[in-house]
Amino acid sequence: MLFPGGRLPLRIFEQRYMGMAKTCLKDGSPFGVCLIREGGEVGKPAVPAQVGTLARIAEWDMPQLGLLEVIARGERRFRILERRLQADGLARARVELIADDEDGPVPAESARCARLLERLLAEVPGAPAERHFDSASWVGMRLVELLPLSLEGKQEFLEMTDAGARLERLNSLLARAPGV
Repeated sequence: MLFPGGRLPLRIFEQRYMGMAKTCLKDGSPFGVCLIREGGEVGKPAVPAQVGTLARIAEWDMPQLGLLEVIARGERRFRILERRLQADGLARARVELIADDEDGPVPAESARCARLLERLLAEVPGAPAERHFDSASWVGMRLVELLPLSLEGKQEFLEMTDAGARLERLNSLLARAPGV
């Protein structure tokens, strides 16, 4: 999964995704990343969740012919309105962008979330250099990325549009976790 402001390393080798990546690199255009609801990452096209994140290729390398390694950066969230499959199996969609969270400072009652995130990022190799521990949206998104939540749970947090409510829910989960 990918969240706005997040980073996703990908190894691309299927022809349909190589073509998509080539177009994205050439045009500077984004592509969509969605949780897979049914199916698998490789082979037959999967059925995606309705809400995903636009991704833009920030870095890329081709260590061998037929293998593209990219780092994608998360941008805005979107909702799929209509989906179709191309002949090569690549899914295309008409989407609507979801408004960014109403952001604000981390509420005092959710300060535990920011402190935990600060500790976690200190231990994560390649963690983002840019940090916004005073932003409720940024703290919530980064914490959901790092916590060992189910993919369905992460999807629920991705779909939330209120940064304060996201932090409140995370804080509630952390309050029940032993040793946090």
